[in-house]
Amino acid sequence: MGKPDADGPGLPDLPPEWGRVVVPDDASALAAEAEEIRRELRARTQAAIRPAASRWGPTRPVWARSPLALPVLILLVALLTTIGGLIAVTWPRSARTGAAPPNAAPYAPPANLTGRPLPALDLVDATRSPVPLRGLLPALIVLVDGCACAKELADAATTAPDGVTVVTVDTDPAVRVPAPPTRADVRALADPAGGLRGFLQLPARPGVATAVLVDRDGLVVKVVPEIRSAEDYRADLSRLAG
Repeated sequence: MGKPDADGPGLPDLPPEWGRVVVPDDASALAAEAEEIRRELRARTQAAIRPAASRWGPTRPVWARSPLALPVLILLVALLTTIGGLIAVTWPRSARTGAAPPNAAPYAPPANLTGRPLPALDLVDATRSPVPLRGLLPALIVLVDGCACAKELADAATTAPDGVTVVTVDTDPAVRVPAPPTRADVRALADPAGGLRGFLQLPARPGVATAVLVDRDGLVVKVVPEIRSAEDYRADLSRLAG
């Protein structure tokens, strides 16, 4: 058993309001009092934490508590989207094999034009008088819409044999191509309605002359969509004069 510490020698004086203090010989005798003190300390600690937790709410990440978090996130998404679009546009693509060039088909004449009869078209001369095109056969017809093509016309005039009329055709009646002085049978006519090109199914191209060879029976012998030299049609001219 313990004894009052106030009776023991060498112990300091204790406050009188504590009363009589007894120190037990075995420390386990104080276990119940120690557990009660610990429970009281835990209760006080929890009571101090609850108000702070209720003020701040649940714990959130640092980036979520920042007022700039949402604008920065939106800016980052927009930046990534823009970079992705640029990569998709500029990424090299492999060329497709077997595809025809986009501008090749419109300038290829129909395969069934050769041997077909030339339609009965009336063109216009310098006086705006109608000129039946079939009345000038056999003919080497050169379409020069939007093309001066002086060399091509000179080559046609000098290459065509006697008896073959060289006819220059433009859609604009005001455009007149002067006939070379060495040939009398060169006619400069206009086709305002575009009937001849509609028959050929060949659109006009700047700087490009087209040749159509028609025999005396009115049948199409050859179509040259783009004249590069007189050699493109020289071999077929003999069939017109025959």
